[in-house]
Amino acid sequence: MAQAAVLSGPDFTAGVALASIPAGGVLLGHVGDTPVLLALVDGEPHAVSASCTHYGGPLDEGLRVGDEIRCPWHHACFSLRSGKAVRAPAFAPLDCWKVEVVGERVFVRGEKVAAEAEPAPVASSLQDVLIIGGGAAGFACAQRLRERGFGGRISMLSEDSAPPVDRPNLSKDYLAGSAPAEWIPLQTPDFYREHGIDLHLDCVVTALDLRERRVTNAAGERFGYDALLLATGAEASRIPLPRFDLPNVFTLRTLADADALLRGIADAHAIAVIGSGFIGMEAASALRARGLAVHVVTPEALPLERILGAQLAQHLLGLHQSHGVQFHLQTQAEHFDGSHLRLASGDTLPVDALLVGIGVRPRIQLADAAGLRIQNGIVVDDRLRTAVAGVYAAGDVARYPHGGGMARVEHWVHAQRQGQCVADNMLGLDRAFNDPPFFWTHHYGIDLRHLGHGTGWNRVEVDGDPAANDCLARYYRDDVLVAAAAIGRDRALLALQAQL
Repeated sequence: MAQAAVLSGPDFTAGVALASIPAGGVLLGHVGDTPVLLALVDGEPHAVSASCTHYGGPLDEGLRVGDEIRCPWHHACFSLRSGKAVRAPAFAPLDCWKVEVVGERVFVRGEKVAAEAEPAPVASSLQDVLIIGGGAAGFACAQRLRERGFGGRISMLSEDSAPPVDRPNLSKDYLAGSAPAEWIPLQTPDFYREHGIDLHLDCVVTALDLRERRVTNAAGERFGYDALLLATGAEASRIPLPRFDLPNVFTLRTLADADALLRGIADAHAIAVIGSGFIGMEAASALRARGLAVHVVTPEALPLERILGAQLAQHLLGLHQSHGVQFHLQTQAEHFDGSHLRLASGDTLPVDALLVGIGVRPRIQLADAAGLRIQNGIVVDDRLRTAVAGVYAAGDVARYPHGGGMARVEHWVHAQRQGQCVADNMLGLDRAFNDPPFFWTHHYGIDLRHLGHGTGWNRVEVDGDPAANDCLARYYRDDVLVAAAAIGRDRALLALQAQL
């Protein structure tokens, strides 16, 4: 999570030369014990805090684009003019300070100033917004609506028993035991009350009536809407064989899943992870941090090669092996009796638990039954609208136009940004969604960040050395750049965003 900032650069309260602020860049200094950035925006100096409000990333190491500063860690974007969080995964604004120019010197006073007000949304008759789903897209939509000044009703119907949580952390620090439980909620319960977001937990929606603009839940309650966001997300796939539903077989999708897994391995010594996608590999790293013997079972010859290419995939495989993870490649699980896992290769693994990470399926049943167009997800246009007026889809369940075709992306930040886009379009701002996908993955203290669509490439160029935690990979479809990945070259990865 957030790290303590280290003070660097000049004391801005003592003043700095106006000429020392780089044109098109930022100058790092401090006000008291707080790191601060100075930037010239349209010739006027502005001062904002230098730590990302998401995980505390050092914004001076990020990339300035126009009047925005982009975080090098998780690509949150902030306005240098107002401090506002412009794009997820950050939602809280940066602090702003009073700035004075005296002659050719700039002084940042210790007095904080209020952020500039959000521009008013286009006039709309919208009064009642209903969000089905309590994940990344649903939360981001509700938060953006209130940030934009929407004063109508917002109802969020979530099947989860917990308020929206920081899902990427469940397979990282939370599973490893280095993130306390209080870090996991995106906001406290007070946030929803104070912002007038009517959050219904353990709420299973059973029917959607598009003609009447009404949904019904399992308890028989009915909810009407003027605008509806379907952010139903995805559910973990399971192994369709007998006995792979025993009490010590787990998936990892929700906070309840994570807590059940942690209870289930409290006295365990060995665990098998079925699947070698990013969730499975992150979980393997986290479980090794807890001291468990970890087996990874996968049909792949080289885990993650399809996304990352051979060189980076081989590096991650070797990294895991050097930390004691045992891989069983090009095989799959065949039988489990609760204590022994038999593989198609003939090997039998004595384990105390299984973690199944073989992918997810979009939750399209509700939309399908209502008659919406389905094609490996809910089909939407570039404004994330379905063919039915007032009905939107976002997140893991949305299939949207991209690159002359259609795409559905299962990344956390992508879902958040789609939720923000839906909120803007509900309010009449008419914004196309064209952000490239982004995700990060964490293994034994090493972070790999990936930008763009990770499939469909046929050539990869790697600059640098993954083993030295210093490399940038570019993925091409013929001569077109479609994705990039970096270890230790965060700013270079940010700079490629405009090309994707």
